Amino acid sequence: MKFGKEFAAQMVPEWQEAYMNYDYLKTLLKEIHRFKQRTRPPAATPQGLKRKMTLYRAFSGLTQRHRNPISPSMPDIENQPILVNSVNLNGSQGSETTFLMTRDEGAEYELVYFKRLDDEFNKVSKFYGSKVDEVMKEATELNKQMDALIAFRIKVENPPMGFDRSIEMTHLASNVAVSTAALSASTPKGAKMNRRVSMVMEVIEEGSIHHGKSDDSSIDDKEERQETVNQNVEVQKPNNLKVNRPAPLEVLDRVKLNSTLETPRSTIKGFLKYPENTELKFSRKNLNKVEERLKRAFVEFYHKLRLLKSYNFLNLLAFSKIMKKYDKITGRNAAKPYMKMVDDSYLGSSEEVTKLMERVEATFIKHFSNSNRSKGMRVLRPKAKRERHRITFSTGFFAGCTAALILALIWIIRAHDILNHEGSTQYMETLFPLYSLFGFVVLHMLMFAANIFFWRRYRVNYSFIFGFKEGTEFGYREVLLLSFGIAVLALASVHANLDMEMDPKTEDYKALTELLPLFLLIILLAILLCPFNIMYYSNRFFFLTCLFHCICAPLYKVTLPDFFLADQFTSQVQALRSLEFYICYYGWGDYKHRRSDCNSSSVVFTTFGFIVAVIPYMSRLLQCLRRLFEEKDPMQGYNGLKYFLTIVAVCFRTAYSLDKGISWKVLAWVVSAIAAIVATYWDIVVDWGLLQRRSKNRWLRDKLLIPHKSVYFAAMVLNVSLRFAWLQTVLNFKVDFLHPQAMISIVASLEIIRRGIWNFFRLENEHLNNVGKYRAFKSVPLPFNYDEDEDKED
Repeated sequence: MKFGKEFAAQMVPEWQEAYMNYDYLKTLLKEIHRFKQRTRPPAATPQGLKRKMTLYRAFSGLTQRHRNPISPSMPDIENQPILVNSVNLNGSQGSETTFLMTRDEGAEYELVYFKRLDDEFNKVSKFYGSKVDEVMKEATELNKQMDALIAFRIKVENPPMGFDRSIEMTHLASNVAVSTAALSASTPKGAKMNRRVSMVMEVIEEGSIHHGKSDDSSIDDKEERQETVNQNVEVQKPNNLKVNRPAPLEVLDRVKLNSTLETPRSTIKGFLKYPENTELKFSRKNLNKVEERLKRAFVEFYHKLRLLKSYNFLNLLAFSKIMKKYDKITGRNAAKPYMKMVDDSYLGSSEEVTKLMERVEATFIKHFSNSNRSKGMRVLRPKAKRERHRITFSTGFFAGCTAALILALIWIIRAHDILNHEGSTQYMETLFPLYSLFGFVVLHMLMFAANIFFWRRYRVNYSFIFGFKEGTEFGYREVLLLSFGIAVLALASVHANLDMEMDPKTEDYKALTELLPLFLLIILLAILLCPFNIMYYSNRFFFLTCLFHCICAPLYKVTLPDFFLADQFTSQVQALRSLEFYICYYGWGDYKHRRSDCNSSSVVFTTFGFIVAVIPYMSRLLQCLRRLFEEKDPMQGYNGLKYFLTIVAVCFRTAYSLDKGISWKVLAWVVSAIAAIVATYWDIVVDWGLLQRRSKNRWLRDKLLIPHKSVYFAAMVLNVSLRFAWLQTVLNFKVDFLHPQAMISIVASLEIIRRGIWNFFRLENEHLNNVGKYRAFKSVPLPFNYDEDEDKED
């Protein structure tokens, strides 16, 4: 693979704009190369000479070295093509390259190249410096959190009676001396002003008594101390400098426990401004919670450091590669002086991130993995998810079974002329709505698998946006496997329950086959709710958590996964009505004779039909109101108004489907048209960020991930067309060979397809917003909150 493609593949997606623009610099080099080819064409080969000129070159030997007439120690300044100087640009180190061969033909091309090269270096250097500043500040905060955690551990692990402060302080020092001090040493107060200052190692004074959890604790402490000293040989501590660290127990007087777990109760208390109890309760349960939160914070922080180190390495390599290409094209020797400037710059010489990574590793291994390095590193550096062959094979197997069952079903219906049987109408009114539920679910999962495939192809960081735990996110193969598996079970049930005539002896249908849809639904719900760590447990738990947040919409802080899932349910109204039909049919209907009053005469069923249709939209409305209350963003109010109009439109259309009066028809027409227009505008302009008149891409947006602009225009046309699929319910389109239930399922399927298209462009727009703000990390709440007034006094 060429370096340009490898460079693009290893970029942090949200930082793409901050990387060196390797492709553009290559374009400038190609212009230089084309100019040189025009001005200095290769010598023509004599017509009589058939073989290549290279065959007649003298053999220079294998061991002969290239001799440079100019001594390396005394370079010829007059022959140097460039002069590189380091400059200070708004507090950050940059470069300014002067091209010395301005009299050469085509020098203007090379002047443009070096001007752009300097711009790219300055951009990269400034961005890297700003990110190092951020991680240094976070390291300081983690230091303070570790101080509080250590003190908290002392209070919990030692009973109040017979507490010997000096012994426990010594015991603490023996366990944490190196790791916390080393982490603190990486974040000096003057780091931002001068990153190359000698970092002083803070040391906790130890007594002669050492108590540990194991007999080898003192040995482990010595080994870790020696390791830290070896890592910082160049760091020397002044003789007269004494670092005073606060006693760990005194730290607890300045901190409060953050309540990071949001519950409906805490939300109601916050709304009523009820004072929270933030006093520290020294219990084992609270200690475990604090350790778990701080552990997550360290893992996320270490992930930031790894990405920052990768950013540094890739850009240094890119500058080296592009300068080698320049030397090869022009025949000059400019790479050496330019790369010397790069190596001497902060970007090339800084080791703060590397040292901080080592200290974070030491701290994490010591305090969160019981000094087990392999265990700690497995948590800090989880292995990349490997694509398993058995998943691909199983997916293909179930896909083949699905296709075979569909073809067999079509053949049986045509061969036995099932549609013309007397019981076909009864079948379509009772069993078809039951099985259509699985069809809606499978179609939605297939669309989501397609979404994941194209998100990966166009480098949309869906895993970060949704907040999946690293290594647990679904790939499109896993989603296809689940969808085809459900399809096989559902189609097999349909084949087993395709009877159109009653048993002449019992004058009813077989109870076992009539219960197959219910059994299948129970099996799928049991798998979804299974509490054991099997069958994609983390993904099931994530889905159920988001589902619970949607149900309790106003009582939880709204995150993107929550409202994204609620939007999916707004396109599955017909599936929710099928669930309602399950309850009515098997609860109050006569399933042995395929008779029920669920569709017409039941007032309760009709009432719940309204409620079920409104639930998804009501959930989104409440989420918008919660965000309006918290964020004070008027756009959330307008979004809530959109869902309110949709609720009214759904109610009028449902009422019209039950009572074909002219007044209901007019109301359904007017309100549905208004709601559809508003929702279509919101989809395209707000959710997708398109139709920007003054953008670089006319009527689209400035940044596009798909290179073909026609895809965006086609998506907009499809969205508008499918948004108005509700016209079928008002105009009562009828097709002779289709049962009304089949028409309802087709319209519902079109809405699911529209939602699948919406998903891709909605997440693409969210990804580009993250890129614009360089948001590449999750914000992890810390367990302790320091009193700001105390910090200021100190």
